[in-house]
Amino acid sequence: MALFVAAMGAATVAGDFPRPLSSYAAPSPGGLYETLADRVRAEPFDLVATAIFALAITHTFLTPMIRRWAHRAEERHRVRPRNGRPQPVDDEGNEVPEVSFQGQILHLLSEVEAVFGIWAVVLALAISLCKGWHTAVNYVGHRVDFTEPMFVMVIMALASTRPMMRLAEQCLFLFASVGGATVGAWWVSILIVGPLFGSLITEPGAMTISALLLARQFYYLRPSATLSYATIGLLFVNVSVGGTLTHFAAPPIVMAAGPWQWGLLYVFSHFGWKALTGIVCATSLYYAVFRGELKALNEALLKEGRAMTQGGGAYIPGWIIAVQVVFLVFTVAVAHYPALFIGGFLFFLAFAQATAHYQKKLDLRAPLLVGFFLAGLVVHGGLQSWWLEPVLKSLGRVSLYVWATILTGFNDNAAITYLATLVPGFTEPYKYAVVAGAVTGGGLTVIANAPNPAGQAILQRYFPDGVSPAKLLVAALMPTLVLAAAFMLL
Repeated sequence: MALFVAAMGAATVAGDFPRPLSSYAAPSPGGLYETLADRVRAEPFDLVATAIFALAITHTFLTPMIRRWAHRAEERHRVRPRNGRPQPVDDEGNEVPEVSFQGQILHLLSEVEAVFGIWAVVLALAISLCKGWHTAVNYVGHRVDFTEPMFVMVIMALASTRPMMRLAEQCLFLFASVGGATVGAWWVSILIVGPLFGSLITEPGAMTISALLLARQFYYLRPSATLSYATIGLLFVNVSVGGTLTHFAAPPIVMAAGPWQWGLLYVFSHFGWKALTGIVCATSLYYAVFRGELKALNEALLKEGRAMTQGGGAYIPGWIIAVQVVFLVFTVAVAHYPALFIGGFLFFLAFAQATAHYQKKLDLRAPLLVGFFLAGLVVHGGLQSWWLEPVLKSLGRVSLYVWATILTGFNDNAAITYLATLVPGFTEPYKYAVVAGAVTGGGLTVIANAPNPAGQAILQRYFPDGVSPAKLLVAALMPTLVLAAAFMLL
């Protein structure tokens, strides 16, 4: 409480918030703890912002329990006697179902995609109380960069269209057909090849396509909970490293490639081939573990007289697919310029309307929720550098890799590599360690890598109580260790 009062009394010019790292005193001879304590004494609000961020992270782990509370509230409302309450009607006099206000509020609080946005409101109120309204407005309106949330929203919408899904499905069928296009063959193909799309169309695009294809070719068969979690955990890990074959697609690589002058050859030779090896090994290991269940799912499918979808379906002209590929490529090419990719998306909406008979209804709910999630995350993440920077500076090469992997689970991995570029005197082995650790840990939690919320939004309907963060962490642990071995031993 004393720290909060002290923070309220601190005068801050709006343009100086958050406090620049260069304005803090030199690292304390007493070690990391003393350095952090000195920074909190210099800027008490640092601790307030990090405490709110920690509460938001805790909230994400509580969402399955809150969702159960929501279902109970709705059930209580459904069976509650009306006791003379009038039946709600619309403007035409037709009766409409009455919803539970308490249940709906709890549903909102149980949406992982809404968590960081909700706590961003709390953070904005704290900034307003401590630093003033103008500081809060300046920080959110000018200091926070919302380019990535907007880009992810647009790329999700483009990648999930019917023509793009048809093209991706036909491409992956070429790989699945090698294994007879069985359930297991599709599963392996999507989880190995799909994430590698991230090196070309960015990781959010690869996540969207891979998750939608898993829903269409695998999850609809209702696998066991263990296999369901193993699959989504493996997907998150594979996508996190699948964009490291190039220097322009994965956000953690992009953040470092420019300042450290890494080109395509450097990135592939140091990260790409190791990531590919790790993806194949981790997927093969999980396939060996669940081979029996995958075979049983395929046999059950054949007994019902059904076969796996082989990229067929209603006819879509090739020129429509080609035009949508152009829209996707254009969006990736101008990913750092919101005015351009938002403008391009508006032209795409007009094209989709003009070719509506070859499209499916464009559902923007998932892209908007994911954009909201990432927007909340970057609002919080912009105030965490005060402790991330000295932590990274204090570590040796191996411990840096380990801690970069762990810290990624609690902060977007692009933020980890960005902060690393601000640390002076990093040698090449240290640069490699922090970037490798950041991409390795990108599948441990839903907040560890920007595309993860997109995958969760698409697949969460196949998990009765939503995707449990704790179970996701356990499921992603084995492939994370495999990728760690690939990056550290190869």
